[in-house]
Amino acid sequence: MGIMLLLLFVLLAACSSDSTTESGDNSGGDDDSSEETNEEEGAESDEPYAFTMMANLHTPEVPNEKVLEQIEEATNTDIEIQWVPDNNYEDRLNTAFATNSLPEAVFLKNQTTFIQFRDAMEDEQFWEVGQYLDQFENLSNLKDNVLDNTKVNGNLYTLYQGRPLSRQGLIYRKDWADNLGLEAPTTTDEFMEMARAFTEDDPNGNGEDDTFGVTDRSDLVYGAFKTVSSWFGTPNEWGEQDGQLLPEFMFDEYKQTMDFFKEMHENGYINQDFPVTSKPDQQEFFKNGTAGMYVGSMGDVGSLYNDAEAINPDVEFDVHNHIEGPDGEFGVWAIPGYGSLVMFPKSSVETEEDLLKILGFFDQLMTPEVMNYAYWGIEGEHYEVVEDRALPTDDQSLFDREVKPYQAIEIGEPETNGRYEGYFDYEVKAKSEELFKDNENYLIENPTVPLYSETYVDDGARLQEIITDATYNYIIGQIDEAGFDDAVENWKSQGGDAIIEEFNASE
Repeated sequence: MGIMLLLLFVLLAACSSDSTTESGDNSGGDDDSSEETNEEEGAESDEPYAFTMMANLHTPEVPNEKVLEQIEEATNTDIEIQWVPDNNYEDRLNTAFATNSLPEAVFLKNQTTFIQFRDAMEDEQFWEVGQYLDQFENLSNLKDNVLDNTKVNGNLYTLYQGRPLSRQGLIYRKDWADNLGLEAPTTTDEFMEMARAFTEDDPNGNGEDDTFGVTDRSDLVYGAFKTVSSWFGTPNEWGEQDGQLLPEFMFDEYKQTMDFFKEMHENGYINQDFPVTSKPDQQEFFKNGTAGMYVGSMGDVGSLYNDAEAINPDVEFDVHNHIEGPDGEFGVWAIPGYGSLVMFPKSSVETEEDLLKILGFFDQLMTPEVMNYAYWGIEGEHYEVVEDRALPTDDQSLFDREVKPYQAIEIGEPETNGRYEGYFDYEVKAKSEELFKDNENYLIENPTVPLYSETYVDDGARLQEIITDATYNYIIGQIDEAGFDDAVENWKSQGGDAIIEEFNASE
């Protein structure tokens, strides 16, 4: 009997086990359902992250989305870019800010617009992003010195789009110099001698008095004046004197530069109406063989040569940067190291989670693969790789239409984002790119870039007109040194003294 009961128990247990197994199979159906649910949740998390961006459009037409689709696929994002034409970008930006309708990522046009939004950043209307950069492999590689130039009271609210710190130097007619037995000038005295010789010694050999030395335009910053001024050792916008920050035009070196230009003007070594000359007209003097020296961005040599060669196939240009002043030193003024900046409004980026996802996109953008899409387009269609550099297609209209606008969303620079640098068939253009890098050994920085002056923001541009007019009037002989000093006193009385005080207080 006991054995029968034991056998019955074993049978019941086996049935129970089979039942459990069957139940387990059914339950496995439930597990499959659960797995499907998890897969659906995973699929949802793998959905492209969607956000909107506002960027500056430097071409006549909005680009098609061929390149954008490559960027989106590589970064698993769905991006709507609001392209705004450059000529009304600031108005559109200010309107969107005033109406609380900014997108999640907003590019600023330049340093001026950055300063305009400084108060809003201080009021924490934008996300402080400095605290998050270490979480991202690529964003954490952005240059510290450039990041410092974009901080507000020690906090970072933007990511920067890198620019060479100084492109400034001399482009000159090498064929003229060879004709006259001249080498590239290495001092300001030699620069003056080349300007004289290109004016007086018939550099083109045609026997006519139809050339002059330096072509310049109505721009004290990006024209010739500021670069020559830095050769003389003038501070960049502001400098320290007796423990106090003062504007550049209150330094002796600034006056020495004015005297230098005054001498060139009096002797006819520079176009006589340069204070009212436009950039196209300035460049035309150089391209058509009237002038032999162009001081400004050495990178302009490529486009200048292309146009000049069409006029004169035998034209030869060269570039040079190292020109020492009377003190035997070479220095060159520097920009803050960025062109545009991107910021993230709290009105549209509502959570830290969303911010991190957007920062994650920009981190991925700072990889060679994605940045090459944004900057050069699709390999084999928009560019070829030559000697580990990018050579754009000869079809400039195609490049402008499909690629160039996306360069406006670059973050960092080739050193930090790994994109290809450009390849140049024209050796002098390639040389200019190397001289940009050499300039970084001799930079004169603007010490007020990270500082703040409310009066400067409100009235700085108006007050600068006083100094600009006085500088030009001194050079062309309309006022003397006493007249220039009077203009400086006028600048100080109309708000300049407040700017000096505020910059020094915020140091």
